[in-house]
Amino acid sequence: MVARAHTVAFEGVNARPVEVQCAVTPGLPAFSIVGLPDKAVSEARDRVRTALSALAIALPSKKITVNLAPADLPKVGSHFDLPIALGLLAALDILPRDAVAQTVALGELSLDGDLLPVVGALPAAMAAAEEDRILLCPRASGAEAAWVDACTVIGAGNLLEIVRHFSGDNVLEPSRPGEVTTDPAARDLRDVKGQERAKRALEIAAAGRHHLMMIGPPGAGKSMLAARMPGILPPLPPIEALETSMIHSIAGLLTDGGISRTRPFCEPHHTASMAALIGGGRTAQPGQASLAHNGVLFMDEFPEFPRNVLETLRQPIETGEVVVARANAHIRYPARFLLVAAANPCKCGYLTDPAQACSRAPNCGEDYLGRISGPLMDRFDLRLEVPPVSFTDLDLPATGDSSETVAARVAAARAVQANRFADHDALRTNADAEGQRLEEIATPDDEGRELLTRAADRFGLTARGYHRVLRVARTIADLDESATVRRPHVAEALSYRLLSAKEN
Repeated sequence: MVARAHTVAFEGVNARPVEVQCAVTPGLPAFSIVGLPDKAVSEARDRVRTALSALAIALPSKKITVNLAPADLPKVGSHFDLPIALGLLAALDILPRDAVAQTVALGELSLDGDLLPVVGALPAAMAAAEEDRILLCPRASGAEAAWVDACTVIGAGNLLEIVRHFSGDNVLEPSRPGEVTTDPAARDLRDVKGQERAKRALEIAAAGRHHLMMIGPPGAGKSMLAARMPGILPPLPPIEALETSMIHSIAGLLTDGGISRTRPFCEPHHTASMAALIGGGRTAQPGQASLAHNGVLFMDEFPEFPRNVLETLRQPIETGEVVVARANAHIRYPARFLLVAAANPCKCGYLTDPAQACSRAPNCGEDYLGRISGPLMDRFDLRLEVPPVSFTDLDLPATGDSSETVAARVAAARAVQANRFADHDALRTNADAEGQRLEEIATPDDEGRELLTRAADRFGLTARGYHRVLRVARTIADLDESATVRRPHVAEALSYRLLSAKEN
């Protein structure tokens, strides 16, 4: 008789159900695993055999066959160890078959029977909840999986505890959700001397999730400003925290015993490959763009990134997701991030600094920033020139509002947007609005419309640029606690749109 256990196989952030069928039949002694397993899954037979021997359980001298169904779905990872062990114990009538069949299990076995943490416990809990089953996982992974309220999560330290749990000798308590607390406000905006206009742009970007480009000489404070963005962003609401943690769970980044409500901040190096930024590799892992979902993607030295890598950002900026295409699958990862880019005005960095001489001006700056294509530059809502800071300014007292004060204004503006888009699941911030919905919420008054029309004619705004100005103006109005978009809001939005680079 075939014993059945259940586990999952991962496709992106989705966990597909896998049935582990185990049969012990007469024949030559053998232990085979079929169902398109990879090397790590095939090696499970040795780990399972040795772990059972550590519990003084000897496998019979019969033919043992384990089938991972559906057989055409690739099985990758070491988390198949535990479900294979449970199916084998049920086939040997050591564990009750009906109880094992009502459990989704994942975990890696050590040779002495201990359970090691694995990736993907959170998506596995979602899949178990949909099938109305209990999730059995390593204790170290239980805190993240327990965030799924609809699923009972049992965390165990070793295989012996699981055997005693199913036999009723020592029933394990369900795991409780764990939350990792960090201090994003450790870096305060007041640490940045001067740059009040840049701080204002940072606040607008945070309030409406608008993409920001900063251009300035080395040492102007671009990286300092970007590093303080997480301190002014509101904490992740439960739904967004679950979305973000699903991706981090697949990537194996939830190692602190729970999930975090702090928005992610990713800063890939300019030598990063396309697969590192967008996602890919042998198993189509998420890239930095997806790991920054609902958070900040900071790209310093923006023109230094390879041209083909930069162009891959155009799709996720517009759609909020990336598609990693493979011959046998197309994996979709969410990637709704806030892009903050920083660049020097030219190769030497001092094109706009009157105290420094650039022998190749102005061609140096045109060649350097020309590495950023027009369509990609057009996707930045805010473009900002960050002037140099003299050493005498560093001795002046701190000015401007603290990160805590700015964060309160940003949170209030985000709350207004949450109420505004309460009936639209796909819309969360002003940056997401488009079409008729954008016209409803961001149409300026007569004076604002006249100013915007003249600016569009004078500077050659593209249709995308026109709409992005409206979105930014709507966010500025929200920060101003204004129900309508007025001329000052449009004027400020235009100042960030037209200053740094011409429309393409």
